[in-house]
Amino acid sequence: MEIEILPMENVGEEVLKEIARAIKLVYGIDAKISSQIKIPEEAYNPLRNQYSGEKIIRWLEKNFKERILAVTNEDLYAEGLNFIFGQAQFGGRIAVVSIFRLNPLFYKKSFDKNLLIERAVKEAIHEIGHTLKLEHCPNEKCVMCFSNTIRDVDKKGKDLCGMCKIQLGIKV
Repeated sequence: MEIEILPMENVGEEVLKEIARAIKLVYGIDAKISSQIKIPEEAYNPLRNQYSGEKIIRWLEKNFKERILAVTNEDLYAEGLNFIFGQAQFGGRIAVVSIFRLNPLFYKKSFDKNLLIERAVKEAIHEIGHTLKLEHCPNEKCVMCFSNTIRDVDKKGKDLCGMCKIQLGIKV
């Protein structure tokens, strides 16, 4: 199995490389970084000034046959939520992650490249987990724990807990 990491505009190469490295480390899945593409215009909601995660996923599903992790610097939302860090097809082949709200600059903090990369890795691993049929985990340190705020992202680790590993058949 291989995952194509698809940058959708203005995502730093270092972020993408660390995500690819983490996917291999956590799941044992090779990840290749593809050329940058434009984010689909039909996913944009001008009333919210955000992009629909679901519409991006549907567009990717229609236009790509590979297993895809799209990474964007645009703000994402899902119906009923103010924003999302990412979204995935549960048990499917498509996931999308936004680094927009993972960037310390969004919270009026100094730019910290390492913190941005750490957060992006956590959310990418989380969304890939959903494509592999992992649900949200109650263990606050597990990468599969639900993140409602940036504090939640910072609190959890970058790896799966023992129970989530067992679900995937990964040796604990």
